[in-house]
Amino acid sequence: MEATTTARLANGRIKSEKEKHPVLVIGGNGKTGRKVVKRLEAMSWSVKNASRSGEIHFDWHDTRSWAGALQGMQSVYITYQPDLAVAGATEAISSLAEVAVAAGVKKLVLLSGRGEQEAQECETIVMNTGLDWTIVRASWFCQNFSEGSFYEPVMAGQVALPAGNVGEPFIDADDIAAVVVAAITETGHEREIYEVTGPRLLTFREAVAEIARATGKIIHYQRISMEAYATELAAYELPADLIWLITYLFTEVLDGRNEKIGDGVERALGRKPTDFTDFARKAAAEGAWAEGIVR
Repeated sequence: MEATTTARLANGRIKSEKEKHPVLVIGGNGKTGRKVVKRLEAMSWSVKNASRSGEIHFDWHDTRSWAGALQGMQSVYITYQPDLAVAGATEAISSLAEVAVAAGVKKLVLLSGRGEQEAQECETIVMNTGLDWTIVRASWFCQNFSEGSFYEPVMAGQVALPAGNVGEPFIDADDIAAVVVAAITETGHEREIYEVTGPRLLTFREAVAEIARATGKIIHYQRISMEAYATELAAYELPADLIWLITYLFTEVLDGRNEKIGDGVERALGRKPTDFTDFARKAAAEGAWAEGIVR
């Protein structure tokens, strides 16, 4: 049996290392999934990347791929694409939970979203499986600006979004991955809902300004209407369901309901979350917004 170590977190809880066991990361090529895989591999854990093009084939739209992917796994990190708010997500999570129980999985870690009723319904499904679980409920990712939806506008120097003065505590995906890995590799995180956010609120305009300072680039921010933004997305031939999701996130989720700081990173890791300024400086230093790089 492997030796374990124990440590006391800032909130007084005791955590100890678990014995290493097989872990499946659903969405192992995604923003958080690949970081979770990398961290677990660095810790010499047996981890499998499950995705449509990963080490293990897994397709949310092909239920036949699920049982084989889950077989022999003890812990599973679940990321649902494109978001738990979309139609069919609750049914998919419910079905996956049943397959996980039948496969003998012991632990589920679910990446969820703040302020989304549908996401919280998925959380409840995971909580009611009878398995060990941890919910990681995240705010908007910092990485949306460096490798996601807002990357091309940032590179073009003109970011036009339907977001005004509502503050968002953007979370670094590295912090999410660290919390997920802690939940998998340590005791003391069972039946916890970690609401993970950055340490302060920024408007989208302020976030773009932080990137401009970090890169030395001139990046303009313009607030536009949701209708104009949806029309622009349609012109780029985005699928209708994705346009619906983006509309939902900007109109309902970004209505002020999440204009508060969560303590999930500190509770799980015993440290403060990464500030957006530090994220932007690090990403810029690593060439995230370098010219000639296509993401």
